[in-house]
Amino acid sequence: MQLSIVVPTFNEAPNVAEFVRRIADAVRGIDAEILFVDDSTDATPDVVREVAATAALPIRLIHRDERTGGLGGAVIEGFAAAAADTCLVIDADLQHPPEKIPELLARFERGDVDVVVASRYAGGGTATGLADRTRVLVSKASTGLTRSMFPIRLRDVSDPMTGFFLVDRRVVDSAALRPRGFKILLEILARRPLRVAEVPFDFAARHSGESKASLRQGIHFVTQLTALRFGKMSLYAVIGALGAVVNVAIVWALTQLGMGYIFAAIIAAETTIVGNFLLQERFVFHDMRDAASGTWVRFAKSFAFNNAEALIRIPIIALMVESWHFSAVVATALTLIVAFVVRFVFHSLVVYAPRKPGARPSRARDFVEELDEQAMSPGEL
Repeated sequence: MQLSIVVPTFNEAPNVAEFVRRIADAVRGIDAEILFVDDSTDATPDVVREVAATAALPIRLIHRDERTGGLGGAVIEGFAAAAADTCLVIDADLQHPPEKIPELLARFERGDVDVVVASRYAGGGTATGLADRTRVLVSKASTGLTRSMFPIRLRDVSDPMTGFFLVDRRVVDSAALRPRGFKILLEILARRPLRVAEVPFDFAARHSGESKASLRQGIHFVTQLTALRFGKMSLYAVIGALGAVVNVAIVWALTQLGMGYIFAAIIAAETTIVGNFLLQERFVFHDMRDAASGTWVRFAKSFAFNNAEALIRIPIIALMVESWHFSAVVATALTLIVAFVVRFVFHSLVVYAPRKPGARPSRARDFVEELDEQAMSPGEL
C-alpha cells in the first residue's frame, strides 16, 4: 500500500461521511487506506463502520477503551497498525483540507525529506479557521515560543503545532515518544533530527461540532513543551517552584494572622506535600507509574519522606530565624531550594523505582547513571 491516512477522532460523528467522501475524491489513483483511531464517547465508531461499508477505499477502525496519551497516543497507535510506512495524519473535522493530500505525498516522494508538514504559516498558508483574533494570537505566540525553544530542530518548520503532516513511520523514534496530548508533531520533531519540507494550506472552519481547544489542552501543551525541552528534572522543578510559592504564601498569610512561624511552616509543608505529589503523579512521573508500586504505596513513601525532610528542615528554619535573624519567609524559601535536589533523587530512585528489586541501582555508578537519566530524559540535549 502506498499511503495510510491516520485519523485520530474524538466525537466527530457528524463529520465522518463528508470527510471520507472528500478523502476518496482526493486520493483517486493513490493506493491508500483510512485508519480511524477513535477515542469517542458518541456514535463515531458506528458511523465509521456504516460509511466504511460503501466507501471507495479501505477503511479500518481502532476504537480505544483506554485513551492512553490522548490524541498523540492515538496517532502512535495508528502508526503501529498502518499498512503502509508512509503515514499521513489529518483531523476529521475538515479544518485540514483532504485535497492537499496528493501535494503532500508528491513532495514526500521526491525522496529528500522524512516529514512533510502542512503549514498555516508558510508562504500562502492561512489560519482563517481559528475561531477569533484571540485564538490566532495564542496560536502564533505558542508557535513562536516553541520554535524559540527548539531553534535547531525546528529551524525549517514554521508550524510545528499543526496536526496535518506526512511522515515515514520508520524514522519515528516510537520508543522515545511520551505522547501526552495533541501536539504529536512537536513530539516527533523534538526527539531526533529529521529532514522537513512544508506545504502551505488554508486552515478552514470546522465542518460540524465544536473545537476541542480548551484551558486544559493549553496546560497539557505547556507541560509537554517543558518536558521536551528541559527534561524530567526541570518539570519537577516547575512543580516544586509552584509548591514553594504556595508554601511561602501560606507561611506569610498565617504569620500575618498572628500564628507562630513554626506552626505556620508545618501547615504550609503538609499542604504542599500533598499538592506536589498529585501534580508530580500527573505530569512528571506519569510514565513510571505502571512499573512502580501502587498509588497508595507511592503516596506513603512520598509523604513519609517529605515529612521526615520537613522535621529536619523546620528546626533549620528556626535556627535561621532565632540565631541568624533571617525572616521566616526568607528562611523558608532558602531551605526549600536545598530540599529540591534531595526530593528529586528520592522520588526518582525510590518512590517510582520498578517493582523488581533487581532493577534498582545497587552501586554508586548505577545510582549516578540513573539519576542522570531521570534528570535529562526526555529532554533535548
